[in-house]
Amino acid sequence: MTTTIPLGSRVSAARLAMLLGEWRRHGSRQGAADLAAAVELHVLDGQLPIGTRLPAERELATELGVSRTLIGAALDRLREDGVVASRQGAGSWIAGTGTRRAEPELTGGKALIDLAKAAPLALPGMMTAVDAARQDLSAYLGGNGYILGGLPVLRERLAERYTARGLPTTPDQVIVVNGAYSAFVLCLRMLAGPGDRVLVEQPTYPNALDALRAAHAQPVPVALDPVSGWDLAGIEAAVRQAAPRFGYLVVDFQNPTGLRLAADGRERVAGILTRSHTPVVVDESLVELDYAGDPLDGPPPFAAFAGDLTLTVGSAAKTYWGGLRLGWIRGSTELLDRLLSSRYAIDLGPPVFDQLVLAAMMAPDGYEALARRRHDFRGQRDALVGALRAHCPSWTYEVPSGGLSLWCKLPEPMSTRLAVSAANHGVQLAPGSRFGVHGGLERWIRLPFGLPSEQLVDAVRRLTAAAASISGCAGVPAVDVPVV
Repeated sequence: MTTTIPLGSRVSAARLAMLLGEWRRHGSRQGAADLAAAVELHVLDGQLPIGTRLPAERELATELGVSRTLIGAALDRLREDGVVASRQGAGSWIAGTGTRRAEPELTGGKALIDLAKAAPLALPGMMTAVDAARQDLSAYLGGNGYILGGLPVLRERLAERYTARGLPTTPDQVIVVNGAYSAFVLCLRMLAGPGDRVLVEQPTYPNALDALRAAHAQPVPVALDPVSGWDLAGIEAAVRQAAPRFGYLVVDFQNPTGLRLAADGRERVAGILTRSHTPVVVDESLVELDYAGDPLDGPPPFAAFAGDLTLTVGSAAKTYWGGLRLGWIRGSTELLDRLLSSRYAIDLGPPVFDQLVLAAMMAPDGYEALARRRHDFRGQRDALVGALRAHCPSWTYEVPSGGLSLWCKLPEPMSTRLAVSAANHGVQLAPGSRFGVHGGLERWIRLPFGLPSEQLVDAVRRLTAAAASISGCAGVPAVDVPVV
């Protein structure tokens, strides 16, 4: 049987070594198994897409500082699991995602707990909105269904929400897109090209970094302190020295740190960007998840300080449901006209029915359901914090006042090894390296709290066992939990 070699980019040995991070367990004699598990983790996480060509064994062995025999044994394991395929003279490449994700349950009946995604279950009451959307759909069936900028009713409700938050907005200043990621890609396509620099926070949202790499843009990171927050002097220096084409910021319950930039900080950053005529894409996907008060009482949107230089991105995924693949962009009519003119190269607009569902959920009385959701998430956050205090006392973190995740500092650089070990205990994690421009962040792990409290407590128990199984993880206590 002939093995087809898929077309794909080649990952260098240096790049792969950076992605893998601290992949080897301290004292482990199962180096090949550890390396294979780390590679599979990054395949499942999307960092090594199917078709990616792997470096030569000799190059990778040199870069990782291990024997070529160990590399060969790890590739043998990956080939057996269907993750890697090889052909003599053509090398090896990523061929599939293996079998772990296809298994609905782990040994012993323990279901997999997915903490790799900071996404909640559907908002209660969604079926009522679906029924309302079915009634409203008939008005659109006489047309072709292509409404490039989004349904007028949804744009009106989005504009009303911005206005209520202190940013006067009209419907023609809003367009609806297929999720926040699609919104960022549209903005990136308009604002920057190959080789252009883009200012980003460090750490930041991994998919934005992936989009920048795919566009061959150069991210310029500015460190974000998990306690004190944004380095305003660092942002000013980066803008002055790197002259980025635009900036990408998450100033409301930042992903992954959960931090929020105060109004005076927004004003200062906006001044820096305005003076240098640097546009900025501000991701507000988490702004409605405010556990300290009503979202309407929070700091004014960043665009209130930076004006027409700002494109504000929002999403239904973090508040309503990830299955509603809808997002939106708020900006000046001039910028939105430019976005719409180039949109045909990416998509032809969002689904009409999904927009009707979201419009029904964003009706004036629909925000009561969001208030109940915030109450529930606050309880889930506290349950996760309580479990960590009981089982992982050496992990440190700031309890966020909003958002969907804790950004935890580990007792030693072990994030990638913990993610690998956690998969064997039934928990999927995104290692800290996913949130860094150049990898690293091995002392950090993101723990979302969008799942029910009982699942979060169970996940922490499993993580404790996973951490204890990593040799040399002092300060992480072992507990008597089933190993699955």
